[in-house]
Amino acid sequence: MEINNNLPLLLLDNSSMISVINEGEFKCSNMSFEEAKMLLEIFDEKEYLKCFSNPDIESVMFDQLGIAKRDFEYKHIRNMRPGQQAIVFKLYRTPSASNPVIQADDGVEAKKIQNVYAYCQHLMRVK
Repeated sequence: MEINNNLPLLLLDNSSMISVINEGEFKCSNMSFEEAKMLLEIFDEKEYLKCFSNPDIESVMFDQLGIAKRDFEYKHIRNMRPGQQAIVFKLYRTPSASNPVIQADDGVEAKKIQNVYAYCQHLMRVK
């Protein structure tokens, strides 16, 4: 199956990824932040569809990928089409082993309870 760049690039998170893989065959592979940024640059900004509403994921997109903040169109997608591509932004959380306490900007003490990691995956429907 060839990539169909005439279809919008889907921007997904963990839960929206599950909803788009209802039928068909898919190829999924991990991708670096640099690869995700390059894929975003291939598509025109009007060709993206954001299929999630998690501000933490948007922070990863903008800050870690080094792209300008944008107002991506939100749309719930149920099925990907053959040849359609997606970038899946995933957050992986682990408990903090040490639980250090820090002073926040306003003087209140804050305790670290989690480590948050982010990574990207490339998803494409092949059939």
